[in-house]
Amino acid sequence: MYATMKQSWFSNLKGDTLAGIVVALALIPEAIAFSIIAGVDPKIGLYASFSMAVIIAFAGGRPGMISAATGAMALLMVTLVKEHGLQYLLAATLLTGVLQVLAGYLRLADLMRFVSRSVVTGFVNALAILIFMAQLPELTGVTWHVYAMTAAGLAIIYGFPYLPKIGKSIPSPLVCILVLTAVYLLTGMEIRTVGDMGELPDTLPVFLWPQVPLTLETLMIILPYSIMLTVVGLLESMMTATIVDDLTDTPSDKNRECKGQGLANIGTGLLGGMAGCAMIGQSVINIKSGGRTRLSTLIAGVVLLLMVVFLADWVSQIPMAALVAVMIMVSIGTFSWSSIKDLKKHPMSTNMVMLATVAVTVGTHNLAIGVFVGVLLAAMNFANKVGNILYVGVETPQEGQRTYRVVGQVFFASSERFAKAFDFKEAVERVTIDLSRAHFWDITAVQALDRIVIKFRREGSEVELLGLNEASATIVDRYAMHDDPEAVEKLMGGH
Repeated sequence: MYATMKQSWFSNLKGDTLAGIVVALALIPEAIAFSIIAGVDPKIGLYASFSMAVIIAFAGGRPGMISAATGAMALLMVTLVKEHGLQYLLAATLLTGVLQVLAGYLRLADLMRFVSRSVVTGFVNALAILIFMAQLPELTGVTWHVYAMTAAGLAIIYGFPYLPKIGKSIPSPLVCILVLTAVYLLTGMEIRTVGDMGELPDTLPVFLWPQVPLTLETLMIILPYSIMLTVVGLLESMMTATIVDDLTDTPSDKNRECKGQGLANIGTGLLGGMAGCAMIGQSVINIKSGGRTRLSTLIAGVVLLLMVVFLADWVSQIPMAALVAVMIMVSIGTFSWSSIKDLKKHPMSTNMVMLATVAVTVGTHNLAIGVFVGVLLAAMNFANKVGNILYVGVETPQEGQRTYRVVGQVFFASSERFAKAFDFKEAVERVTIDLSRAHFWDITAVQALDRIVIKFRREGSEVELLGLNEASATIVDRYAMHDDPEAVEKLMGGH
């Protein structure tokens, strides 16, 4: 117990502490920006980022992953806030948490195995593009000072690690933020700062029960939004967990993460925050800055709150250019550059899945839709490939007899190919269909077999099925109709 706790919390004190501080600084402008997107006060996003990070540090299934208010979730809240107000958003956040906990107990995270690597790569690349695009408003219509500060920030981020001794001991994004803030304070140049994003809260969050009527009507208002928030939140969190697993070469408990996200959203709703989920960008910052354990996530949440409440005057002086440089570093680090080279090596179908995921995600700014399209295309490609791996050989043991040997998978995508392999025109006395190397998967396959057997029998042939494996025999015995005269009559239209 003690060894496990030490490994999860205190095995990387220095790295986790410094990484948590970097993440906290980077979270502030994002939380404010996402609050503005959702149409709520900036403190709603800041409180959400604090409570999500702190609660998920204890309840989550992926150490080192950062959860907070996110843009994907904020986009789903706009209509609810506009039409019904903040209190209904808080109620929807609570219901989202309950649904996510339920998803964890139902082990819905196991569905992640249906997400192919090409979809994950497309998701990552799309998110990198979206992170970069989100920085463009800070880089358009501005003075040359902003470009100079951003370039200097990137130079520090990528150059500082090469300095002897101290280069590896302090996260370069933290150095970037501190140095550029000092330059801004010394020069007084006219550039945007965190304080220009919105007013920072001056009090700690307090317990708040949403002031909405506890009626069926209220449930019907918030349920559609909560379902969307649940799906998008869990999808982004599971994808983020998979990416952090790869970055750290360690496993995670995805179903525990579902429950943790739910508990974090319940706590967030009760503290006056908006629904949130895992953040790929901030999680990458945490990992790249040396964060590995739950402590880094906890420190990120606690330091965020302490800074915006007690050090607001200092935090508001951080130039946005410094944070833009950090986020550009994140987008560059997040993008899978090897996927560009792999376009030449991978099959066209795999490339199409990856590119479609990127295009739809960037086009809609909705990660859930992009992943859904990617998974759908991947499933169609897989079904097409497996459906084509079907062979039906024909033998004539003696005159008046015909043997068909079926090899492969028979299901909805291959049933037509299966049916066309049989010759019904030449009359034979006996037809043997050897299915010992075939597998029947669904009703469509059984119906195809029904029609084949019935057509042969109508031509006066005696039909024998051989070698069905146990699983195929079960589905054929249960759903086949070729041995039921009434069913055959109905199937053939009564002719």
